[in-house]
Formats: sequence, C-alpha cells, structure tokens
Amino acid sequence: MTKNIMIVGVGGQGTLLTSRILGGLAIQAGYDVKLSEVHGMAQRGGSVVTYVRYGTEVAEPIIEEGQADVLIAFERLEALRYAHFLKKDGVIVVNDQRIDPMPVVIGAAAYPENILEELKKEHKVYAVDAISEAKRLGNSRVFNIIVLGIAAQHMNYSKEEWLKVIEATVPKKTIEINKAAFETGYLLHR
Repeated sequence: MTKNIMIVGVGGQGTLLTSRILGGLAIQAGYDVKLSEVHGMAQRGGSVVTYVRYGTEVAEPIIEEGQADVLIAFERLEALRYAHFLKKDGVIVVNDQRIDPMPVVIGAAAYPENILEELKKEHKVYAVDAISEAKRLGNSRVFNIIVLGIAAQHMNYSKEEWLKVIEATVPKKTIEINKAAFETGYLLHR
C-alpha cells in the first residue's frame, strides 16, 4: 500500500526541507520512496508543492487528485488551493497563516474569507498557529517542523524515528531547536 503526502506552501517556508525529512524517514523504514518538487515563483512567495510517495513499490512521484492521505499546508490559501488532492478520509494539517499572493497584493483579487471553516465542511482539518508556537521556542523559522509534528500523528512512525531523521537532515546548529519544534507539534491536537 502506498502512502501519499503533499506538502504545500510558498517560497521560503521550508516545504523542501520538510519533504526531505519525510522522504528520509520512509527510506530509513525500508520503503521505496518517490519525491517530486514543483516550484512556482518560489523565491517571490509563489506556490511550492512537493509530493512524497512511499510504499513497497512506488511507480511514479506525482499524486493524482483525490489520492493524498495527508496534506501538509504551511499557509491557509495553499491548503484551500490543494484540498481537492485529498482522499475522502485524508487529513489536512495547516499552519493558520495568511500570506497574500501577488494578485491580492496588487488588488486584482481578494483573499478568500473563512478558509479554515470552508475546509472543515468537507475535510478533517488540524489547524495551528505554528508561527506563534515557534516564536515561543525562540525561532519563528521552525514553524514548519511544528506542523510536521502534528502531521506525524497521522503516519506510522515513532517519535524517536522522526527525531533521528530530523537530526540527520537539518543543519547541525539547528538540531536542538528543530527537535524541540517537532516535539511541540507532536503534542498538539492529541
């Protein structure tokens, strides 16, 4: 059985690091892993999507609509934009943050209201203000690892396995803060 995880956000939010951690975890567990990264205008705050697929044998890296088990979203609008990729019983883990895309910035479009409420009508949604949680830890940049900690509750790996891969993947000087961030998320929404 293949597990399909989508990680979505905007440039600079850590989607690629998060996909490397998840892919590393699945490889460590002995699975066949396929990763695919789709960059929009990533360096200008554009959409970034990564697919992580793992199982006994995975043929291709792309996740089709309606096939994602977990959608990890680092921004509300990105969660809304990609929610149609979820399976009926899939879950969304979303950082409750608003980042206006360029059409909103220039006044050509409006940022949708009540995104989380709309998502909850059709999906199981776990929302967190991960930026605030990360600031409490002393580093707002680790918010993505807090979100990953919540998502980890919906995957079959132990906390220790996650922490081992985080330690092997993040820059050495950030190991402890990233492990603390993961543990913070891992305890939320239990």
